[in-house]
Amino acid sequence: MTVKRRVLGVVGAVALAASALAVTTVPAQAASSKGCEGGGFRLVNLSTGVTVAAAGADRIRTTIAATQLGGTFGVRGRYAQFDVRSVDFAVLNQAFTGAPNELDMTGGRFTPVFASKVPDHRGLVLNSGVAVELDGEGLSLQRTGTGLSMTLSAKDCAQGGIFQMEPQRGDGTRTRVTHTLATSGTAGLTPFYFDNPNFRARVGQFLGSGCTSVQTGPPGQFCVQVSTRVNIANDLSPRFVARDSAQVADRVPNPACNTATPVTPSVRHCGGVSVWDVASGGRMGFVTGGDATEVANPPTDCVSNCQAQNQVRGRLANLGFPFPVPGGSRLVPRSAP
Repeated sequence: MTVKRRVLGVVGAVALAASALAVTTVPAQAASSKGCEGGGFRLVNLSTGVTVAAAGADRIRTTIAATQLGGTFGVRGRYAQFDVRSVDFAVLNQAFTGAPNELDMTGGRFTPVFASKVPDHRGLVLNSGVAVELDGEGLSLQRTGTGLSMTLSAKDCAQGGIFQMEPQRGDGTRTRVTHTLATSGTAGLTPFYFDNPNFRARVGQFLGSGCTSVQTGPPGQFCVQVSTRVNIANDLSPRFVARDSAQVADRVPNPACNTATPVTPSVRHCGGVSVWDVASGGRMGFVTGGDATEVANPPTDCVSNCQAQNQVRGRLANLGFPFPVPGGSRLVPRSAP
C-alpha cells in the first residue's frame, strides 16, 4: 500500500509588538529546520519493548502486520512522542521529550500535551496492515478497514507543524474527533486552552507585510485580518505554545464554556477539551511555537492531494502570547457536557 505523504510545513514568523499588557508578551520564535536536527521516529511494540521499525539513512516504505505492533504501539522520536491505538488510530499520551535543541520550547522538561485524540468511527474499525513511511524526521502511518481509512502524519521536531490526523469514510460523512489535554503531576506543567489576549486586543485589524493600512488592509496572502485565537500553554514553560489546526473541520462549540473573566463574543471553548467534526479527507493538525501564534489565513478547503502552502518566509505578523497567561483569559471549566 502506498502511503500518501503529507508535508507538514515549517513556517517562518516575525514578532510584532502587541498592545501593552500587564504581563510579559513572549515573542514567537521562527520555526526552521533547526528544530528537527537529529530527529527521527521509531515504532515500538509497547508490550514487548521491541522496536519494529526505525528511521534510518534511507526512506523506509513498508507494511507491518498489526500483530507485530500490538494493540497500542509507541511512536518515539528525539523531540516528540505519542502512542497509537491500532483499532481506530486514536492518539494517546502526546508529549515533547525535552531533548536539547536551539528551538526547544520546554526548558528541557518532558512536557505532556494531549492525553488523547479520539476519533469516533461509529462502529467501523481498522483491520488492515499498517502502511509505514519513515523519511528523516517525517512519519506517515495509514490503516484501512471496510469503509474507513485513517492516516497519521508527524514530524519529529522541537516545534513547528508536527502532526496531522486524517480520517476518510466511504460514506463521505464527517468524523467526530475529541481532543483532551493531558494532566501532569509536576506543578505548573498541566496544559490548558486560553483565549490569547494579544489576538483579542487586535481583532479586526489587518496585519502583515502586505498591508498598507491596519483598518483596510487590503486583505491578501500577506495581509490578514486578526480574529480571536485559542492557544495552548502551561504555567512552567515561557516558550511553550501550541494550537489545534483544522482543515475542512469545524469545532463543536460548547456554550457552557467561556473565559474566567467572561468575554463577548465567547469562543465557547472549554479549558481542557475540544471537539471537532472533520470532513472525510479533512485533517486535524497540531502546530507549535511560532506557527501557533502567527496571524495567517485559514487553510484552503482541500480534501484530496493537499499540500501545505506555508512558504511565507516571515512575511506574516506574529503576535506571540503572554506569559504567564492571565487568569481571566483561561478557558473554563476544563470540561463540560
